[in-house]
Amino acid sequence: MHVELLYHTPDPERAIATAARLCYAPVGAAELMETMPEERVRSVLATVIKSGHLSTLEHASYTFAVDGVSRALTHQLVRHRIASFNQQSQRYVKFADGVPVVKPGTVADDSEASRIFDETVDAIEAAYARLLELGIPAEDARYLLPNAAESKIVITMNVRELLHFFSLRCCNRAQWEIREMAHRMLELARPTAPYIFLDAGAGCVRGACPEGKMTCGKPYPKVVRD
Repeated sequence: MHVELLYHTPDPERAIATAARLCYAPVGAAELMETMPEERVRSVLATVIKSGHLSTLEHASYTFAVDGVSRALTHQLVRHRIASFNQQSQRYVKFADGVPVVKPGTVADDSEASRIFDETVDAIEAAYARLLELGIPAEDARYLLPNAAESKIVITMNVRELLHFFSLRCCNRAQWEIREMAHRMLELARPTAPYIFLDAGAGCVRGACPEGKMTCGKPYPKVVRD
């Protein structure tokens, strides 16, 4: 898996604070963006986050490129509605040199399971290649491809949705592959807006576990905002 932060709103914390401050300021957003002191930016962010007025967080966005993840992961990912996705197409991309796959650790660590997995993938690759040789369009031959097939995807989320995504997918109860991706995305995002992402992550970072009876019982260390 490779996760890269392609782009984000420049100075996202200032952009968000400017949008929030505009509601109560006699001057325009451009002037606020230029003149608001850094300590005022932080105090506005604190007020916005603590009060739950999170619509202002939607004024900053992040774009990530993710390679080497499975279709099982991307099927979960696109359930996050308030986001934009562009994914490598199995309809137009022909895998003439074999189908790259993601093998779960539980399978890789068991010799018999790993053998079954590899043999099945080999059979799928052979059948897929034969269909292409017979002139079957890639968009139809792809019906054979497994959830394990590797994919590439570009993801754009605004900060509000990104925080929601982290709260769900950084949780220990999230599926292992998407959890790993979420943690890597958070590691890349946090340095760009350290106050906003200070307590980003699983819900237990900010308080009681929201999973209730389904809790994993292994809470993250609590983070307290100033």
